[in-house]
Amino acid sequence: MSNKMNRRNFLTTSSLLGAAGLIGVPAIVSACKGGSSSKSANEPLRQPGEYYIPDLPDKAIEGKALKAGVIGCGGRGSGAVENLLEAADGITVTALGDVFQDRIDSLKGKLKEKGQEVADDHCFVGFDAYQKVIDSGVDMVIIATPPVFRPVHFQYATSKGVHSFLEKPIAVDPKGYRTIMAAAKQAESKSLSVVTGTQRHHQREYVESFKKIQEGMIGRITGGNVYWNQGMLWYRNREKGWSDMEWMIRDWVNWKWLSGDHIVEQHVHNIDVFLWMTGMHPVAATGFGSRQRRITGDQYDNFSIDFEFENGVHLHSMCRQIDGCSNNVSEFIQGTKGSWNSQDFTIRDLDGNELWKYDKEAAQAEFKQFNPYVLEHVDWVNHIRKGDAHVEAGETGISSLAGVMGREAAYTGKTVKWDEISASELDYMPEKLELGPMDMSKYTVPVPGEAHKE
Repeated sequence: MSNKMNRRNFLTTSSLLGAAGLIGVPAIVSACKGGSSSKSANEPLRQPGEYYIPDLPDKAIEGKALKAGVIGCGGRGSGAVENLLEAADGITVTALGDVFQDRIDSLKGKLKEKGQEVADDHCFVGFDAYQKVIDSGVDMVIIATPPVFRPVHFQYATSKGVHSFLEKPIAVDPKGYRTIMAAAKQAESKSLSVVTGTQRHHQREYVESFKKIQEGMIGRITGGNVYWNQGMLWYRNREKGWSDMEWMIRDWVNWKWLSGDHIVEQHVHNIDVFLWMTGMHPVAATGFGSRQRRITGDQYDNFSIDFEFENGVHLHSMCRQIDGCSNNVSEFIQGTKGSWNSQDFTIRDLDGNELWKYDKEAAQAEFKQFNPYVLEHVDWVNHIRKGDAHVEAGETGISSLAGVMGREAAYTGKTVKWDEISASELDYMPEKLELGPMDMSKYTVPVPGEAHKE
């Protein structure tokens, strides 16, 4: 693989983009490229010690009692804190924050049923609630607000020395990406533990597959396909009394400024698997998408993207949220010696013969916990209690920006380069954050290319 870039080195370089802003971005990125690989097909993809394998016991180790806060008390925030309490003992939820009081009340009631009672004076409402939660004396914080807000919330938590769990995606635009990368380096310097919601990194089948691919079982990577095709996602019709801002936030998964569109918000999982397994990042994206059935918001409901990598490898990325179509949520990676498929977690040689298959029965004999949403919190707490610096935000930041690059390629109809998108000034955050009217004319469905002219 000529000119392959080590992903760990790229993480360091990308963090400089956040610190340096837009000054010299192309030069910084170019400086990290280089070096050709003369690996043979029989050598491992990466050597042990060059990649991270999580230790995944059924439950987190005993240790220091920890105070946790939750920012974003909707479905994902509620689910994440439930996973955290299942993952570890000695956790007390002491602060909640959300833009809406009813979200706080709902989560507060669920926690009370579990014996966790959050004081009223530690429940904070508003766009600045994240600061109040983090400043309330928590050791760790779950950040599960709509994705556009996550970079700023992570940046603030890191500045205060608080460990973070960041739901994915962790950025919806280049500005957010650079904020994430800079904060990730700060988190490392402070020996913080930062885990992200890319739960496949803590799913036993994926972790064992990852090991085999790094050991060289499928050889050098030559290409792949990733899919998230499913039915229509949820939506919220506007209710009487809701302002523009309130409706958009309550319906956030359908608005591109809040979610990043579903190629970023959901399909990032599959894109991330390919980047994680291969250790590469894309250098260009070309593709298309459209809106056929979505009811609210300004997003597409289907994308098809060709990601190109420096060594000539191509990844086809496909995602769709439309009822009545064929569904597929999986990843496929092709190598010089064979292929891996997450549909059955099997590695096959070039003739289709089975070389390896995840042994589910053996795993069930050894472990009891198989929920990756719980195991990611086991890993998070273990690092906190051991005092180990462990920061996943850099890798997930790269995967999030890859999704953004694919989205912009489809929106514009143009090939989008990594150097261009990482340095772009695109910023989805509104100038004013308040529960009031918005200029809704800004939120239209993107149309690629130019209209035909006689």
